Amino acid sequence: MTTKAQKMGMDELEAKVLEGMKRANRKLVETAAANNESLIIGDKDGSFKAVPAKELLKTLPAK
Repeated sequence: MTTKAQKMGMDELEAKVLEGMKRANRKLVETAAANNESLIIGDKDGSFKAVPAKELLKTLPAK
């Protein structure tokens, strides 16, 4: 059985993991943009395409 404290701990862990993933994603895009590279992006339909990292960087939320 999950207690209220355990639930809060899991919520906190989830928030930290998501924040870390956002930071890592931004760093990946920034590094690729600095090197004039493209990244492969997939969509919900399973299609994928190469997108210039500089264009992708414009779509990311601010830090």
